[in-house]
Amino acid sequence: MNAGVVIAERLGPLGYGAASIGNLYREVADEQSDAALEAAWHGGIRYFDTAPHYGLGLSERRLGTFLRSRPREEYVISTKVGRVLDPNPDFNGGDDLAFDFAVPNTTMRRFDPSESGVRRSIDESLERLGLDRIDIAYLHDPDVYDLDRGIAEGLPALARLRDEGVVGAIGIGTNDADAAARAVREGDLDLVMVAGRYTLLEQPALDELLPLCEQRGVGVVVAAVFNSGLLATDTPDENARYNYGPVPDEVLGHARRLADACRAAGVSLPEAAMQYPLQHPAVHSVVAGSARAADIRQNIARVHAPLPAGFWDGLRSAGLVP
Repeated sequence: MNAGVVIAERLGPLGYGAASIGNLYREVADEQSDAALEAAWHGGIRYFDTAPHYGLGLSERRLGTFLRSRPREEYVISTKVGRVLDPNPDFNGGDDLAFDFAVPNTTMRRFDPSESGVRRSIDESLERLGLDRIDIAYLHDPDVYDLDRGIAEGLPALARLRDEGVVGAIGIGTNDADAAARAVREGDLDLVMVAGRYTLLEQPALDELLPLCEQRGVGVVVAAVFNSGLLATDTPDENARYNYGPVPDEVLGHARRLADACRAAGVSLPEAAMQYPLQHPAVHSVVAGSARAADIRQNIARVHAPLPAGFWDGLRSAGLVP
């Protein structure tokens, strides 16, 4: 059994996504961040996902501080490469809210999937996290910048770091199922993290990505199971976020039909949203995050909530999911 498979099997059904403790959308006090992480740990979560992108390194620093007192062999940590952080020569007291993070923009992101860029990114992540190894390293959103270069340079650079034992497993993290499928076809990956493209609401990852991952033994982690918040409550709201923006009318209509079907079956919409991706054999874990301890405890309860027999068949029969 290869190292990637071993790591994938350690993830557990629910991982903690640490973007929120990087001050996603709003400032979060250290005490609140610690409380959220403590709730995750106490609730049995042992997979933590972060990235330099999240709060310009703040998420990694906070996560590293929290995990420093936990036994290293008990948890799995993933971070990402592709964006290096350079000093911002124009810093004048501004913030990073243009990228959705409420932190000072003392540094700026630069796409660099080169060998030197990937190694630098991992070295700096290790320093911020206070660790000597990374369990999983994902190439982060190469489709946003230059997918060709990401696959040609970034993935081979990660593979060499895996061969050297600096990282345990490698993959790609993206919102684009087609980009992820191409990376699986052309790279030597252990895992894929796909955000928002295999959810109760929409399943484009079924077209090629998930069958390909099954065929090649590549594990899948699903993020953004609430599609940026639309499925996070029992009554989808027109003011909720969808894919980080406003909700189109047809998408809102589908979400409300799903909510009605869940309600009729005695199931909460967020419970169904969290558990739906885990029905696929290629999916090892879903990742969700919040800076609120109460939200973390609620998500843990949701992912383990018993659902009535025949629930998924009912949604399929109604044409609400494939």
